[in-house]
Amino acid sequence: MSLKAFHVFFIVVSTALALGFGVWAMLDFAESGSWGMLALGFGSFLGSILLVRYGVWFLRKLKGVGYL
Repeated sequence: MSLKAFHVFFIVVSTALALGFGVWAMLDFAESGSWGMLALGFGSFLGSILLVRYGVWFLRKLKGVGYL
């Protein structure tokens, strides 16, 4: 597995984990009403958006490099 393929895999997994954590934090906020969980939820959603933007930038930058 090349460094590019591993990097893309890592970005996808990190984005999925950030989205999952954001959903969990929002559900916990709905139950407990803790404003800290609301902030964590929004922060993780913002992080997942930034990860997607970074992934697109990375793929455009290394468009000519193969995956193997």
